[in-house]
Amino acid sequence: MDFNASPIGIYIRIVAIISLLLGLNDAARLLGVNLGAVSPIATMGMTGFVYLAIFALARLFAAVGLWIKASWGAVLLVGATSVELVLYLLGSADVEMTAIGFAVRLVLLASILLIFALSVRNRRARAAD
Repeated sequence: MDFNASPIGIYIRIVAIISLLLGLNDAARLLGVNLGAVSPIATMGMTGFVYLAIFALARLFAAVGLWIKASWGAVLLVGATSVELVLYLLGSADVEMTAIGFAVRLVLLASILLIFALSVRNRRARAAD
């Protein structure tokens, strides 16, 4: 993938910032921000806590990968976001998100898939020249 093209590079950086913000939001939930004296593990359950930790770490690492324009960042983001959305849509009680969180994750997934499509299109255009 050619993530170094200028317009795609800017778009990737924006997606990386969104991924970073989502990862930091998940990390804040893991730490129990806004829960007071209640333990986040008691609130979410152990399985929900572990899922959230995995998704938070995956998003943070994906943000770094996208920022440095490495293709593994996009793959990691697609994988983590897809698994989280599938678990949520299947009704897993361990994966909780608001309607806004669901929408942001859908936009993030669509954005990264658009990046893949643009990179394939650019590669084909260069091969035709």
